Amino acid sequence: MNSKVLKKDLDSRIFDFVNMTCLIIFTIIILVPLWNVIVSSFSSSRALAEGGFIFWSPDFSLENYRAVFRDDMIYQAFFISVAKTVIGVLTHVLFCAMVAYGLSKNNIRGRKFYVAMGVITMFFSGGMIPTYLLIKSLGLLNSFWVYIIPALLSFYDVIILMNFFRNVPPSLEESAKIDGAGHWKIFLMIFIPLSMPAMATIAMFNGVGQWNDFMTTKLYVTNENLYPLQMKLYEIIVQSQMQSMQNVGGSVIIETATKGVQLATIVITTLPIVVIYPILQRYFISGMMLGAVKE
Repeated sequence: MNSKVLKKDLDSRIFDFVNMTCLIIFTIIILVPLWNVIVSSFSSSRALAEGGFIFWSPDFSLENYRAVFRDDMIYQAFFISVAKTVIGVLTHVLFCAMVAYGLSKNNIRGRKFYVAMGVITMFFSGGMIPTYLLIKSLGLLNSFWVYIIPALLSFYDVIILMNFFRNVPPSLEESAKIDGAGHWKIFLMIFIPLSMPAMATIAMFNGVGQWNDFMTTKLYVTNENLYPLQMKLYEIIVQSQMQSMQNVGGSVIIETATKGVQLATIVITTLPIVVIYPILQRYFISGMMLGAVKE
């Protein structure tokens, strides 16, 4: 009996050791390139040209970030990115929750038809040109609302919230109805507070998508005052590349200067998400598990 216990204890320790070793190696594989990007973004063009460093730059410099923030429109672009991310996330989560609340009721007329239509949109789309014509006919070209209205609904998020709402005890809804509460009050006072883990998960995924969205601006916006941060940084990179092509002398230094600007833009665009992610991370597992599709 003791030998079996010792064998199980030994097997458990071996598993823990192998598991921990794999996790450490995996973490190093992720962190080392990330740290190198950050360090390289704070390096001078000469240090980048010489190379040979991984964990620390021999020549610390802020010239890459000065090149990025030299354009005054970068602050306007940052404001547009923050505005479209915040407004887009709030409206997306609220709209998806409203649709999910209705579809979570089995007694709604045409429920199977609505669900089938929603599932079809998850696998098939109208295509780029029909979507452009639709956006144009709605008058959303060169409008801030082109970032918000087309992104209001994601049926994948509706399915997550719909299954989450089904896990709410029916007794809570019945007791609220006895007290005279209508559907709006039940939705806002019971379902919304209880579904915060799922909503936080959806908000994080949608927020990352809104923050990193580049193609919406590329396709539907030509007004520079409506450019988000991603588009403005893209312009800065293109301009730096054009300058490097125009300057023949010192091509190595100029090329590495362009690389430094690119690295600085990577850090700038990912920093807000890296800061916000740990705050909402605790909601991820509970939100995804509670809202998962169940047989």
